[in-house]
This record gives sequence, C-alpha cells and structure tokens, in this order.
Amino acid sequence: MQNGVNREIPIQIDGLGLLKPFYKKMHNGQPKNTERLKERQLNPDKNKIVESLEQAIAAIGLKDGMTISFHHHFRNGDYIVNMVLKVIANLGFKDLVLAPSSLSETHAPLIEHIKNGVIRRIETSGLRGELANAISNGLMDIPVVINSHGGRARAIASGELPIDVAFLGVPSCDPYGNANGYSRENVAASACGSLGYAKVDAQYAKNVVLITDNLVPYPNVPFGIPESQVDYIVVVDSIGDPKGIVSGATRYTKNPKELLIAKSAAEVIEASGYFTDGFSLQTGSGGASLATTRFLREKMLAANIKASFALGGITQQIVDLHEEGLISRLLDVQSFDLKAMESLKNNRFHHQIDAEYYASPDNEGCAAHQLDVVVLSALEIDLEFNVNVITGSDGVIRGASGGHCDTAAGASVAIIVAPLIRGRMPTILDRVNTVITPGYTVDVLVTDQGIAVNPLRPDLLQNLKAARLPVFSIEELKAKAERIVGKPDPIQWEDKIVGLVKYRDGSIIDVIRQVKKES
Repeated sequence: MQNGVNREIPIQIDGLGLLKPFYKKMHNGQPKNTERLKERQLNPDKNKIVESLEQAIAAIGLKDGMTISFHHHFRNGDYIVNMVLKVIANLGFKDLVLAPSSLSETHAPLIEHIKNGVIRRIETSGLRGELANAISNGLMDIPVVINSHGGRARAIASGELPIDVAFLGVPSCDPYGNANGYSRENVAASACGSLGYAKVDAQYAKNVVLITDNLVPYPNVPFGIPESQVDYIVVVDSIGDPKGIVSGATRYTKNPKELLIAKSAAEVIEASGYFTDGFSLQTGSGGASLATTRFLREKMLAANIKASFALGGITQQIVDLHEEGLISRLLDVQSFDLKAMESLKNNRFHHQIDAEYYASPDNEGCAAHQLDVVVLSALEIDLEFNVNVITGSDGVIRGASGGHCDTAAGASVAIIVAPLIRGRMPTILDRVNTVITPGYTVDVLVTDQGIAVNPLRPDLLQNLKAARLPVFSIEELKAKAERIVGKPDPIQWEDKIVGLVKYRDGSIIDVIRQVKKES
C-alpha cells in the first residue's frame, strides 16, 4: 500500500506482524500551525499554570479517600502542606490518606484536619512537635505508618503506596514544569537544594501539581523534576520561610562529649579495614557526625587517602572535603545547609539523586548498598544492637526513621554514635522502646566512654583491638551507665497501637503504642 508520502509499504512482515502506515497529519493544503510562538509571546505565563490551588484540585479531580503526598525538603520552613490542606478542607474533602516524606513541628495545624475527618490516615517517615505528641496520645483511629526513606520509595515505585496527587513545592519552575531546588535567575529566591524525595513522587504519582513562588523562563535547566512528569503549576506568594528551609553555615560542635565521640568514630573508621583509597561514606548532620567528618579529614590527609563518593544528606563539611579534592563525587538526596545547596548548583560532580536510587532495596541497585562506612546517631540502642531513632525516653514520637535502617543495611560498616548517658537517661537498654534498625545490621557503637562491637563482626573487633581502641562489650558499657544514673523505669503503655513501623522491605518491624495516660 502507499503511505502518506507516497511510499510503497508492506501491509505486514513475518515476525513483526501488521505495520502501521504513516498518514499526513495535515490535510487539504492547510499550513502548519504557527500560533504557538505568538501564544507564548502574548501569554508567557500560561501553559500548565492555573490561577489557584482550587483550580488545580478541580482539574485533577481530587476525590474523597484519595492519597496525597508532599516532600519535606522545606523542613520546618514549609508552608505547602498547611496551605494545601487548608484549601482541601475548605472544599469539603474527607477521608484522605496523607503520605508525605516526613512531617515536622510546623505541621501542627494537621491536628484539626484529623479531628474534622479531612485526614483519615498518615503514612510518612517521621513526626515531630505537637502533631507527633497528639498522635502518640491516641489522636488517630488508624495507626500512622512509618517508612524509611528507601522503604517509602520502594512502596511508591511498586504500587504498594499509590499516590493519587503529589503537591510538590519547588523553589524554581518554568511555565511547563521543569523545576529545581534552587534558582539561577533569582538569587533572592528560597532554595532547598536537592529534590531527592520529591523526585520519586513526581515520577510515580498519577497527578502532579507543582507549587512555586519563583516562576522562571523556559527551559529551567538543569532540573530536578522534568516537565514530562508535571500536570499543573500554581504560583503562590511564598512556599516557605527561607530560614527554616535551609540553614546557613553549619557550626562545628564545641560540646566536649560530642567531640570525644567524633574523634573515636574517626579512629574506628581508620582501624576498621575499610579506610582505603576509594572508600565511600555517609555521615549525618548531628554534632558528633559533623565533627567526625572533620577528624576524618585529618586522617585522610595524613594517609593520602581519597574517598570515591559521599552519599546522603550532604552538609557543608562534606562539600568542603569535595572541594578540597578529598571526595571525588557527591550523591545528594537532601541538602542540609546553604553550602550544600550552593555546591549542588555550582559543582559539576555534586549530583542530585532520588530516594529510590538512594536507598530502595527492591530496584536493580541503590547507592546505599555501595557504602563502605556510615555514621548514624541513636536515641537508644539495646543489648542486641537494635536502634531506636523515633520515640523518646517518654515513649512520645519525636523523630524519623529516615535513611537509618537503609544505610545501616547497605554499608559495610555501620557505626552508631551516641552519648552513653543523655540527660539522666542511659542510652543502652535491655530493649529499645521502638526498633527502627535491626541489630544484625549495626556493627559498632561509639560512645564518649567506650566502644562496643557487634559480636557478629569478629573481624572488626580484632581490628579495633589491634589499634588499641577502648573496646568493651555492650553489656559492660550498659553497666557503666547504670552505675552513674541507675536503671530507668519502663515506659507504661496503653493497649492501643498508634504507629506501625515498617522495615525497608515493607515488613512490620515494630509497633508504637499509645503513651499511658496519667491517672
């Protein structure tokens, strides 16, 4: 047969089946549509932009019972969650599933939306502040589900946690939806750096609404979220408080206890057997973790060792090592401070990654599984090396699962740093109140009064003893703490379950019960 440009095309070919012939898209000699240029010139701010959140919600067809998601890259400066939920509540929607990557102190207004039936259940990585306290005391009928960062990405990608609408705040966006966590055109704009957690939502959500206060010309490149994943854009006055979104220069701790822990952690890394040229690492943003990076720098310079990459939440201290040539590549799922954000914008080998690439256990390979060393904090650790980072000594939720169990499972050496005593409470317990990270994935505990090695790692025990580091059994460290502050009274719980803690593979590793009410 003849196709639309008068070429003879076979109807079918063995092994390929029927063929689809080309036909002209324009007929009767009509000219090509050239109105797009004129439309862009006359209406440069149109395209995917709608005038309000109400219009965006109507356009995507939000219904009662749907699942909506947000990211937490704006941290405690976030305006987006409260802004969107206020509009949704005013429109009369009910029974929604709220699935943000994490929630913080600024999200206390969600309490009223839960009481009023707008939010039926929550699935997230962490809770803090008044909202966490209310949920810990039995606010919700259905337990909150706690995911790790890798576990959340896995659940979304697999369809286990389907997202109907992702409402994603972005510091820069063009009229078609190319978005990023910083702006090259407007230096005064809010910035968060990497959009690593938002990228997963944008990729897999059925509908994506971007919310920005900084509309820039097309194309906004490089982008963290491409226009091909975006349905609608809403321009608002402000997406958040810049001071809460990203901090300025991160200060090194002056706390003697934290400095001692950090120095010991660096010595553990040096003696571990994994401190070789090309090793990889992740350190956190806490005081001891930041200081560990500084002590590690000295050892890297002395031994002429360079790291192949650093992963995770990137900090000023990690950027400094990169710019000094001590770390070759940075893989950034979350930028913790202003220096990290600026580095992502300006440094060629500082690369933005999504949470699935970062830590999902179910894809064809995640960066967490390439780690040699990770340094992590803990609220509590027990005699089996299980770690709690989400509930305080009073049983109230006050933290997040984050990437803790993901990186502990992936790294060759998972080091927990914590003071032996916090306030008047020992850090080492018979049983932690809530298991986030199972003990078999934890290798070393570093405290200000000694080091304990998991018996599952005799190789590390041998290496640390050979380096003459102060190694004790974890039972000995526990006894040392209890001689100083005594043994804490067990928390009293109600029967009601207020939280389900999922391990990174989606299995339930623990439950959080309601704190017992005082009689």
